[in-house]
Amino acid sequence: MLGPVEVRRDGRRVAFSGAKLHTVLAALLVAREEVISDERLCRLLWGWAPPATVSAQLYTYVSRLRKILGDDVLIDRRPPGYAMSIGNATLDLTEFEKLALSGREALIAEDFEKAGELLRGALARWNGLPFANATEYLADAEAPRLTEARAVTLEHRIAADLALGRHEQLTGELTGLVAEFPLRERIRCQLMTALCRSGRQADAIHLYHHGRAVLADELGVNPGEELQSTYRALLEGTLDRQPRPAAVAAGTRREAPERTAGAPAMLPPDTVDFTGREPELDLLCRALAPDGQGSGRPRRVLVTGMAGLGKTALAVHAAHRCQRHFPDGQLYADLRAPDGTPRHPTRVLRRLLRALAPADEVPVTEDQDQLVRLYRERTRGRQLLIVLDNASGAAQLGPLLPNTPEPAVLVTGRTALPTVAGAHTVALAPLAPRDSLELLSAAAGPARVAAAPGAASAIVEHCAGLPLALRIVGTRIAARPHSTPDRLARRLADPVTRLRELHSGDLDVHTSLLPSWRALDPEVRAVFPALAALGPQPFPAADAAMSLSLPEAEAERLLEALADAALLEVSGADEWGQPCYLFHPLVRLFALSLAEGAAPDCGPAARPEHNRRLTHRP
Repeated sequence: MLGPVEVRRDGRRVAFSGAKLHTVLAALLVAREEVISDERLCRLLWGWAPPATVSAQLYTYVSRLRKILGDDVLIDRRPPGYAMSIGNATLDLTEFEKLALSGREALIAEDFEKAGELLRGALARWNGLPFANATEYLADAEAPRLTEARAVTLEHRIAADLALGRHEQLTGELTGLVAEFPLRERIRCQLMTALCRSGRQADAIHLYHHGRAVLADELGVNPGEELQSTYRALLEGTLDRQPRPAAVAAGTRREAPERTAGAPAMLPPDTVDFTGREPELDLLCRALAPDGQGSGRPRRVLVTGMAGLGKTALAVHAAHRCQRHFPDGQLYADLRAPDGTPRHPTRVLRRLLRALAPADEVPVTEDQDQLVRLYRERTRGRQLLIVLDNASGAAQLGPLLPNTPEPAVLVTGRTALPTVAGAHTVALAPLAPRDSLELLSAAAGPARVAAAPGAASAIVEHCAGLPLALRIVGTRIAARPHSTPDRLARRLADPVTRLRELHSGDLDVHTSLLPSWRALDPEVRAVFPALAALGPQPFPAADAAMSLSLPEAEAERLLEALADAALLEVSGADEWGQPCYLFHPLVRLFALSLAEGAAPDCGPAARPEHNRRLTHRP
């Protein structure tokens, strides 16, 4: 199967033709004597458009294979499908896997001569593109896995040759491999090493910068740890003196789980001064870690909360902390565009697929079903962490969820999402005053905050536990080393200017709330400012109904819609047991600004009028 599918008897090729027949044979072999269902065979033969005579055609193909292969190979009917036993026959895939495993073990043991010999033997089993004469459906489903295994084995063989000092002989081969696999960072590292040891440091440096540009253009990511460490060693002059690169090149550090070659590393940088959220962080890490019981239950975690509560920061921090559990890599996608609108799933799928395989293997298509199928095939069985940030709803999220339990999925969104069935849900609340002060201190500098404890306490109160607001204020304080925090605290004390002050660079509390407001139904959007006029205290649906001149049931429906959009909180119950609702202080100011006719699409600099007109508000 490591090339066109074929059968040989006594060294001579057995003649039979037809992509469908080759597909059935290959599918039975890939199943490794396990049952492959009729439904699976159907998908591999005809995709999503099978003929009406599926059962009859499957029976015909199996009967023809039995005649071709003879009595030494058994194909049994085992509902719901078929199973094949090849007896004393040999399979090139099995031989490849055995030799590759033995070669890798020799590499770990630093027996480089033996490792090179075994790995070359494994690669010699290949005879072209796998499943070249089968259907495209089988090739799409199974070829990427085998191609990846070959690439990893090739990297291991090169690591053995580098350890034996064969860098000059490898340079030409590696140059061709980098051109063939421009996104495989390990091969680029190996060519940099070979060039450096051949006295071509300038070429090695150019190769790094070229790789960095390719990764940024194709995937939007920075070079991974291995490529960066190779570059540092090159600059420090130690790359050409490393005597044993094999263990690192093969990803066999003893103190950490093996990292798969070419594993995607798409996580955004971790927040250096991440503060608070220890209970939530502990829950996330426990939910993402393998259970060790082999239960087969998918690991799905959902982080919810209003805009500005730090959902993304928490999710990324947890993902970095849990990286050791995901040797096959980490995927990340922001499901909202910069303007706050949801990204279409097909666009996200193409970006994730480019991270999982070379870009030229990602089909240029708008067929979402095809992209979903390919995505689920390439995530199947892999220990991946997939972070889906800012999910807007089930229609967007559904196509991005794997259909096997091995990949873990961490989702952030402003509301609960029924698509993530059985997920561990972490609902974020505003930070407590102590954690708020710690975050402000981390952003502004401990000395600045300690020098003005009264102003710091006032700032914490006005930011109402919203991490985004605290980070904005801390950033502004840090940017003004010769100005005390007292003046900023006084400006925040005035609700007329508070929202305008909560702005720094691209960070803006008003702007962060806009997508939630825009996503509301028109009728809910219309009552949002009027409800804010009820004041800062909790209120029941009866009060809202009276204010809006609506039946109580209708008012409660609108309130629940705002709560679902994370623009309103459910805060206990009144004396009759009816739920009460509460605005976060900054959300209430945002709603009042809309009531005063502020242009919601404008930034804070364009909203001076609404800040002046709020003076009569309670």
